[in-house]
Amino acid sequence: MSTRRDTKVRHFWLHVVAIAVGLGIIVPVAFGVLGGFKDNGQLSTNPFGLPDPWVPENYTIILGSSGFWRPMFNSTLIALTTVVVLVLVASMAAYVFARFNFRGREVLYTLFAAGLMFPFTVAILPLFVLLRELSLLNSPLGVILPQVAFGLPMTVIILRSFFRTIPGEVEEAAILDGCTPFGFFWRILLPMARPALATVSVLSVVASWNNFMLPLVVFTDPSWWTLPVAVQQFQGQYADDTARVLAYVVLAMLPALAFYAVAERQLVGGLASGATKG
Repeated sequence: MSTRRDTKVRHFWLHVVAIAVGLGIIVPVAFGVLGGFKDNGQLSTNPFGLPDPWVPENYTIILGSSGFWRPMFNSTLIALTTVVVLVLVASMAAYVFARFNFRGREVLYTLFAAGLMFPFTVAILPLFVLLRELSLLNSPLGVILPQVAFGLPMTVIILRSFFRTIPGEVEEAAILDGCTPFGFFWRILLPMARPALATVSVLSVVASWNNFMLPLVVFTDPSWWTLPVAVQQFQGQYADDTARVLAYVVLAMLPALAFYAVAERQLVGGLASGATKG
């Protein structure tokens, strides 16, 4: 009875913490969504109530302007390209680290892992100088390539852990059937690693979509601004119109939230699969 009572108390407090965390996430989002349907007067007199009357023009005006769709296109282009390049390069590196034995393998892998301890902000100044020397400023490659580089450590670690769980008998059978090492990697290993690939893809897309500092430093041409930079510029332009700023922020969040909602099962499944197999 005492053990059952302790379990119920533990579950109760876990639910309390989960509800508190959920409210901490939902309340600001709900405030932003409803605030976008108000005018500034309503935000001053009734910040937490329902709009009365509803003002959908804040959203429709933004949706009808190129100042929203162009940054969304830029963010989408950069995020998708980053994912493709990152997953391709990291999967090949992880395959070598997981399936091949060579001198210095663990030392080289440790260097990849050490990249997790290297903060991006420390590298922003030398990175800017390097991109300027390579003429990559105001170019999407100036954002894509550094994002790939800084995303490699985590992606290689996740994929290597997953690749090492694939039985060696599978590779031996493939080689006996005439499959080359690259053929095994491309035709057999990658399809088997779909949960892990989905996990790193989701993480990469979300990280790229929310990246603010790198696009701010690289892009001085407004035609290449991404959504985080566009939000900051929009806030400065309409500093006195808080309701319209809230509407812009909500619209900028929606694509990432929708993508994460669709890919959540793949993300959780990939992490759980890697944890149980490891």
